[in-house]
Amino acid sequence: MRVCDLPLSADFVSHYESNGIEELYPPQEAAVEAGVANGGRVVAAIPTASGKTFIAELAMLTADGPGLYIVPLRALAREKYETFDELPGVSVGISTGDFDSAEEDLSEYDIVVATSEKVDSAIRNGASWVESLACVVVDEVHLLGAPGRGPTLEMTLATLQRRVPDLQLVALSATVDNPETIASWLDADLVESTWRPVSLRTGVYSDESVSFDDGTSLAVDVPPLGPKDDADTEATVSLVADAVTNGGQCLAFVRSRREAESLAERLAEEDLSPATDLGDELRELGGTATGAHLADCASTGVGFHHAGLRSSHRAAVETAFRERRLAVICATPTLAAGVNVPARRVVIRDQKRYTGDAMEWIPVLDVHQMCGRAGRPHLDPYGEAVLVGDDTTRDELVERYVEADAEAVDSQFADRESLRTHVLSVVASGFADSVAGVVDVFAATYYAHQQSDVDLTALVSDVVSELERMEMLTVDGSTLSATTLGSQTSRQYVSPTTGARIVSGIRTIQTMADENVTPRTALEVVCDTPDMLDTYLGNRERALMYQYARTHAAEFTTAMGETESFEDWLTAVKTARILHEWSQGETIEDLVERYRIGPGDLESRVERAEWLLGAADALCGALDSDVPEFREVRALLSP
Repeated sequence: MRVCDLPLSADFVSHYESNGIEELYPPQEAAVEAGVANGGRVVAAIPTASGKTFIAELAMLTADGPGLYIVPLRALAREKYETFDELPGVSVGISTGDFDSAEEDLSEYDIVVATSEKVDSAIRNGASWVESLACVVVDEVHLLGAPGRGPTLEMTLATLQRRVPDLQLVALSATVDNPETIASWLDADLVESTWRPVSLRTGVYSDESVSFDDGTSLAVDVPPLGPKDDADTEATVSLVADAVTNGGQCLAFVRSRREAESLAERLAEEDLSPATDLGDELRELGGTATGAHLADCASTGVGFHHAGLRSSHRAAVETAFRERRLAVICATPTLAAGVNVPARRVVIRDQKRYTGDAMEWIPVLDVHQMCGRAGRPHLDPYGEAVLVGDDTTRDELVERYVEADAEAVDSQFADRESLRTHVLSVVASGFADSVAGVVDVFAATYYAHQQSDVDLTALVSDVVSELERMEMLTVDGSTLSATTLGSQTSRQYVSPTTGARIVSGIRTIQTMADENVTPRTALEVVCDTPDMLDTYLGNRERALMYQYARTHAAEFTTAMGETESFEDWLTAVKTARILHEWSQGETIEDLVERYRIGPGDLESRVERAEWLLGAADALCGALDSDVPEFREVRALLSP
């Protein structure tokens, strides 16, 4: 099937043909046959680089009205926005920012790109533009099975279907074990394929050789190991160097940030693909030690990528790799979550990661996502994915990852905090005013579809009782209504537990002496909430943070001896201290060095604090109170 045979205007046909897209890939043709260009609902479970973006564009360009493209990550939102913005005559908007507005101006665009959290927030805040949507495309829909993010995506899709009954839904996914279940839930046709435009072979390295699943093998020349050399690292270096020497690019995945930087530093010694100009450009983006380290590595053609980097550095690494100015990226698995960075060879050195309690195997889906990055269309004749093992792990790696199917996608909606959040939002948004009404809304969720025998009435009733105790809901006979606190909590897009903690903090502040209420007070309140990101508290820091907490005890709303978890509270105190020093003019370089956090960690926590301080100020209004420190600190945190 050719692009010119599709129901597209001449301008769009010309656009695609000028970009070398004339013939449809088999999965794209299957999606057309399933009705994606005629308003049909489709779930496309196909490999990376098999044409999912074109399927999405085809659905939105042929829809009878505006389109919405939902992504899991901000970085992916920016990438898709830039892609769609190239479409001739199409206006594109992007929304990933504040959670407390409906952003009605989004109704002006033909296509809107947004995170699922932003769409959920817009619905809660009464966004009328949602009801004008004709087509919604969900990227990475398998993230329905992700804790935290999954329930939000699930509720967003369930609500959109109720708000817009004739809505066209197109869900894009990696290959998973149960795509038919997702398709059944969305009342969509399933397009399932393993076809790729560039063939992929996957194998396991051991004993200086890679055995691939297509029966081929690759000899790997690993130099003799020195007394301090790590065998897995040196094998990875040899595999990467081989790919680059033969004209390819390489992604190397490791378990942690430290390992990503360490591997990049080791590969930089090989001077695989000098890129002095790129190193100079990265130095201009910031002066932290991490940024300088990245620039030094990049000048040899090697970059690293993890959440501890500033967003500008991560974007620069991704762009440089796509432009082939970087030969190698050493990364944590998060890089594989949707961002377009294909390589000829993917090397997965670490297949286990630390989860807080023990080292555990990485999920099969995550490994398949990494492997799927191998093979650059129009650049590589093939793609290779290699898991680094040894004689003792080779067979297990083959069985666990090479031969295994990815896990099934199961709903995480039953998580208690998620249930509290969404029961409150359904009532506060006016979608339901009784337990039966909430149950009716929840009956449309993926969770209810999977768990057809679950007693939703009992589940919702229990959660309603919890929210009543938290002063978020009132119950009058069979009628439910959100309190002023509950409505404001939902509107500010914080969890009920966070809202209750902030309310408790505000009430405590009202009893404190005026001279004891300081910016530290405001920061301690918002940092001691589940919606604030955790900050690592090292053993050597505990005594220092304990002393800091004692010194400023009169300024805090929580007494040191009254915490449910002293460790968690001390961690919150550390985050508050970092943010306070940032608000007082400390440099990012000093904070990164002093508290052993990444520049990206500081960036993300400042952003979170601004959001939560704004929510706290709004909740003050709901309590007829005023704590100006919330506003004052928020203003100081802003650039």
